[in-house]
Formats: sequence, structure tokens, C-alpha cells
Amino acid sequence: MTKTPETKAEKKAPPKGTAVEKPKAGHKPNALQQPLQPSDDLAAVVGKGTMARGEVVSKVWEYIKANKLQNPDDGREIIADDKLRKVFGKDKVTMFEMNKHLAQHLK
Repeated sequence: MTKTPETKAEKKAPPKGTAVEKPKAGHKPNALQQPLQPSDDLAAVVGKGTMARGEVVSKVWEYIKANKLQNPDDGREIIADDKLRKVFGKDKVTMFEMNKHLAQHLK
């Protein structure tokens, strides 16, 4: 049997579904791994307790998709319901400005 040569992408890409490694003792976690406390308004969407920024964004997207809050004509636009309106401060935001609003609710 001959082994087929692997491409660079196959060698470097980690398998899908693998968790991000936690930093070793003495190493500072990066910004996405830093445990943050969501505000009460954001906790109503993502749940209580500290979580990483990336986890918060994932949970917000789960909420958006579960409640069908994406604009059907423009998927980049999010139409806020009562809970998200408290976080975003307005009725509609684009997915690009969503992180700016989320950052104000994470400490």
C-alpha cells in the first residue's frame, strides 16, 4: 500500500470538534479563554456564571437561531427581541457590531 501525501492544510488543521486547550499553569489565557461574568441582561440570554467570551458568543448565536431572530432578507442583520434589546440597546444590529455590544456586558 502506498501512502498518499498529505497537504499542508491536513497536517496543520486540528480535527473538528476538539476543544481549545486550556492554558498550562503559569500561562496567561488569551482573550477568548478569559473567564468573564455576564451582566444580568446578558445572563438572561446565555445563563449565569462565568464563561469565556467565545462561549458567550456561541450561546448568543444559539439563542438567535433558536428564536429565528435573523432577518430573512439579510442574514447579517439580527432583529432583537425584548431580551436582546436590553443587551444591544436598539432593535436591529449587524452581526459585525454584535460583539461590540456584548463586550459592554462582560466583566
